Amino acid sequence: MTINDPQTIEWVVSQPRVLAVVGLSDNPERPSYRVSVEMQRRGYRIVPVNPKGGEVLGEKVYSSLTEIPFPVDVVQVFRAPQYAVDVVREVGRMTTKPKVVWMQEGVVNEQAAAEAEAMGLAVVQDLCLYKEAKKREQ
Repeated sequence: MTINDPQTIEWVVSQPRVLAVVGLSDNPERPSYRVSVEMQRRGYRIVPVNPKGGEVLGEKVYSSLTEIPFPVDVVQVFRAPQYAVDVVREVGRMTTKPKVVWMQEGVVNEQAAAEAEAMGLAVVQDLCLYKEAKKREQ
């Protein structure tokens, strides 16, 4: 597999998907919130994952990926790079695996990428999903 494979990126942005957003904040100033709002506006289902719980963008917040009771297409990582390995290992414990682990712009972790690929997952890192979707609108 290839990190940032153009076909993987195209698959994610070609039609609305179910996105588990790890580290989604309820603070409108945070990139995770702004990107999620834009993707939700495009028809994506946002599944917030944050230990704080509660509700964000009208969706129930799950404290971990393993608590999500339905399949997701993409796990989107809005955590500092050093936590990406933990997120990938949690993906490994999910009942139904996503197709893609997407590490947002600024999130680069080669170990996390290698572990995700070893699980058979496609990996995108250091790219903004919203910016990639917007490119296809032009």
